[in-house]
Amino acid sequence: MRTRPLKVALLGCGVVGSEVARIMTTHADDLAARIGAPVELAGVAVRRPDKVRGGVPAELITTDATALVKRGDIDVVVEVIGGIEPARTLITTAFEYGASVVSANKALLAQDGATLYAAAGQHGRDLYYEAAVAGAIPLLRPLRESLAGDKINRVMGIVNGTTNFILDKMDSTGAGYQEALDEATALGYAEADPTADVEGFDAAAKAAILAGIAFHTRVRLDDVYREGMTEVTAADFASAKRMGCTIKLLAICERAADGESVTARVHPAMIPLSHPLASVREAYNAVFVEAEAAGRLMFYGPGAGGAPTASAVLGDIVAVCRNRLNEATGPGESAYTQLPVSPMGEVVTRYHISLDVADKPGVLAQVATVFAEHGVSIDTVRQQGKDGEASLVVVTHRAPDAALSGTVEALRKLDTVRGVASIMRVEGE
Repeated sequence: MRTRPLKVALLGCGVVGSEVARIMTTHADDLAARIGAPVELAGVAVRRPDKVRGGVPAELITTDATALVKRGDIDVVVEVIGGIEPARTLITTAFEYGASVVSANKALLAQDGATLYAAAGQHGRDLYYEAAVAGAIPLLRPLRESLAGDKINRVMGIVNGTTNFILDKMDSTGAGYQEALDEATALGYAEADPTADVEGFDAAAKAAILAGIAFHTRVRLDDVYREGMTEVTAADFASAKRMGCTIKLLAICERAADGESVTARVHPAMIPLSHPLASVREAYNAVFVEAEAAGRLMFYGPGAGGAPTASAVLGDIVAVCRNRLNEATGPGESAYTQLPVSPMGEVVTRYHISLDVADKPGVLAQVATVFAEHGVSIDTVRQQGKDGEASLVVVTHRAPDAALSGTVEALRKLDTVRGVASIMRVEGE
């Protein structure tokens, strides 16, 4: 075994960073045996140096992250500070000064992964980021390595634990959205400001990363269609149950049937209880992959938290350190297909539409005419009426999303339609 240790610089020492430091210390002998050389924590860059950080020697703490990555003797820089800047500059500087990088920064990778890959390639260094998507679940490496010889057609999954916890509570207890969110916050599953989670921004960043790897093309955050789940109601869950479904916030990445384009989207959707994703409970994540040769695969596990995310980071550290010993690099960016990302309007899907309508003769015929005029076929209709008002629930067959959206807008203009109570896509059938 090589005796000179491989040196690791840690940028950020919060929930994830502190766990990375702890595992590096407590499992030092095992990591050295697996890598083939000792691995040493050489410095930790933080914003608040006075904060108590158990297990991290005070002499390793610095507030000068730039000086740390410029030392020249650092083999691996681990970036767990998040955000776009200064993370992007620190990562590209690390490559310039000879270090490989392990990152958990989904937002930066989704927005500007191409810049990071280019810098890594220019300096012959690794960029690994397993922890950026789905926490501890081994997902990105199987997609970019284990399935590299296959053709992936679809990736669909639950990639945000906060939203899955909220929706699961609404489903299992009948709670409303706010009540379920309050419970998630009390248990530490939701941030004080949950916007990034409940409005789908977090899942959209992960969808961009998944689509880019799965389809060998560049997909940026701006390419991902996004809808949050704050409008999902107890009534939506009641309707889903009548259909034998539940509701999940899904990230869906698909290759078009002709193979000439891809789509990436995040939105709440009804899925059948028979689908494997329907049984994913609490704050867990799961991703369903459909490949041409491998068939259907599902990856399941804890998608967030200090220890699970640190597990993914440490796996990347081991892989990158092995590459450094062998003077090699792992797979870089694969974007050779250069497939365009189609807009949401071209996605073929199904709608579940709940309408409040006047309870009088001819209403159903008017509604059916609007669907026909937009080329949308109706699968099922359910109507309940009382005291001059009625609820009409329509489930469509598959159609382009633009046609379905146009149908809804036309329905809103009918005098007999009092309002569109809810719209939900139906997936997984």
